This record gives sequence, C-alpha cells and structure tokens, in this order.
Amino acid sequence: MSVESLVERAKQICDQNGARFTSIREKVFRLLANTQSGVGAYELLEQLKQTEPAAKPATIYRALEFLTEQGFIHKIESSNAFLLCHHFEHQHPAQLLICTQCGHVEELHSAVLFKEFSALAIAKGFQIQQQTIEARGICRRCSGVATAESHSNCQHHD
Repeated sequence: MSVESLVERAKQICDQNGARFTSIREKVFRLLANTQSGVGAYELLEQLKQTEPAAKPATIYRALEFLTEQGFIHKIESSNAFLLCHHFEHQHPAQLLICTQCGHVEELHSAVLFKEFSALAIAKGFQIQQQTIEARGICRRCSGVATAESHSNCQHHD
C-alpha cells in the first residue's frame, strides 16, 4: 500500500476517534512509512529536522506516543525502535521477525500464537495488557545472500 493511502487511512481513523493528526505527527508517520526496519527516536529526530529544524527530542517523543496510542506503530522493545503497522484499523497483538543482519522487520498476525500465549498467561493468573513478541534471526533475503556467498567460497564445490 502506498504511503499516501496509509496517511489517508490514518487521517480517517483520527477523525473517527476525535484525535488531531497534526503536521508533525503526519511527518513522523511518513518517515516511518518509508522504512521496512525499526527506527529509533533520535534517528527520526534527525530526519525530521530536515523539514522542521526547530524539532526537539520532546517533539519526536510526543508524536511517537500519539502514533502508538492510535495503534499506528509498534515499539520494538528490544531495540527501543519504532515500526509502522500496516494493519492499524484494528488493535492486535504483534509478532515481529527482526533480521539481525539488515534490520528488516516483518510483522505477523498469528491468532493461534496469541490464544496459546494468552491461555498460558491466564493459567498463571497473569492478565496481559499488551502483547508484542519479538524474534531475532536472519531474513529470507539475507539468508539467500549468505547461502550464495558461502557456496561461492566453499572449497567442497571444486
């Protein structure tokens, strides 16, 4: 889906919720929409300063807080980074596959995993308020590159 389509959907949801999608919030949203990996707050701040030179850390943190509250982004807790959610029409638990080589993040939506995890928590008397599961590994693209490189350097193929 294009960035423009995502922005329009976000504006509609904000209108429905009575929330203000300010120009700063929209700019941060667009910055996140243009990446496939998690982005830290200070990296976003540096990007935002290109169009908003007076932006401060508080500017970014307020925008990220708003975008999180609206369900537009996920926080990658393990790296303190943020990722645009492309399925923000409804609240859902996030399962994130994070590539340790290129930083690409793939979002999954497994109802089976969510239900099983929730059932285990309930059995322990624990009430889940927010659920994000993160898995780190090598993405398809990087494992393909690594495989091709290892085969070309492999001495068993001579």
